[in-house]
Amino acid sequence: MMTRLTVLLLLTCLSLAAAPPPNILLIVSDDHHWGDYSFMGHAQVRTPHLDRLAAQSLTFPRGYVPSSLCCPSLASIITGLYPHQHKVTSNDPPKPADIKPAAFAKSQAFLDGREAMNKHIDAAPTLPRLLATRGYLSLQTGKWWQGDFRRGGFTHGMTRGARHGDEGLDIGRKTLEPIYDFIGTAKKANKPFFVWYAPMMPHDPHTPPERILAKYRDKTPSLHVAKYWAMIEWFDETCGALLAHLDKEGLAENTIVAYVTDNGWITNPDTGRYAPRSKQSPYDGGLRTPIMLRWPGKIAPQKSTALASSLDLAPTLLAAAGLKSTKEMLGVNLLDEKAVAARKTIFGECFTHNAVDLHKPAANLRWRWVIEGDWKLIVPAKQNEPDAAIELFNLAADPAEMKNLATAESARVTKLRAQLDAWWLGEK
Repeated sequence: MMTRLTVLLLLTCLSLAAAPPPNILLIVSDDHHWGDYSFMGHAQVRTPHLDRLAAQSLTFPRGYVPSSLCCPSLASIITGLYPHQHKVTSNDPPKPADIKPAAFAKSQAFLDGREAMNKHIDAAPTLPRLLATRGYLSLQTGKWWQGDFRRGGFTHGMTRGARHGDEGLDIGRKTLEPIYDFIGTAKKANKPFFVWYAPMMPHDPHTPPERILAKYRDKTPSLHVAKYWAMIEWFDETCGALLAHLDKEGLAENTIVAYVTDNGWITNPDTGRYAPRSKQSPYDGGLRTPIMLRWPGKIAPQKSTALASSLDLAPTLLAAAGLKSTKEMLGVNLLDEKAVAARKTIFGECFTHNAVDLHKPAANLRWRWVIEGDWKLIVPAKQNEPDAAIELFNLAADPAEMKNLATAESARVTKLRAQLDAWWLGEK
């Protein structure tokens, strides 16, 4: 005979089981340095909407992506796998030495190479594919390298197959209407939704509206830097518009908003291109990003001192949707305090811009890295960085990673190297 308490507990469990899964808005900034936000301490850049999001979120200021290059980093976010697992390690296929980049991009070899890269994503259990098993509709907008949006498992999308994302790149810079329309479609169908908002912002070309650029012209002697800063504020405005739309549609309470950057960027003040020690490098200027998770009433807003990885987003979002991670996913559920506290190290790997071999990740490897506490070890791969030295930095004392302590801290190098090798030797 069931007691009254047993009945109440059973009804509560049934109520939770019947509760609709949360909608998900994943915001992915593009080529954005980890410190270039007001809430991260930047003295000039204004990001009021992202500041508010950070204050409302479980925020990890010490978040990282495993690889500091757009295509592999985005592939890792959507799959929850390291590049050496999903095999999309580089931006582009191998380029023959006797052909110029512009000609190569129009060649059959390039198209064949991109198709091989797309097939790696075809084989992966992506977030949209997994969420579909719970009835989710999913929308791709912005950066998407792996062919037509459907190849990632999205039910709706903008990109038809070009390298960066073709029509998808209109999002943010020109319009947000495709997202608004999709949310309306999902709402009408009474379906939970997943939105991939990955605009090419603040990514170059740095072409901000003059009304925003005017705010930064007198704050730096470099127009290039001013344009990059203005791009960040423009991107922030678009995030604010999306968050306001959730409020307007009455969807904010049951929508998880997740935030991450694909890789970092430091503007060369003379050229406007990226400076060393940022994009494509193994340093924090290319790898670090704030990671945020907002779910009103479900996730308590707080700032965490723990390390986090973009690989954690897939298991976190899947768990929130009532789904299990795949066994290949090595990230943790960021909403599981014990799992976050138990992890002491995070790992990553950086590869060549153009692959050497599309099917052998180790052939493309440049560096592996590991962080434990405040210590970061960078180990170069001899096949692509034969003259580079092992580097060890104390990130608390030397956040710019300028003082290599590998010789002075040889025992620590040995310890961290053993952990790095136990994770992935950089072979096969």
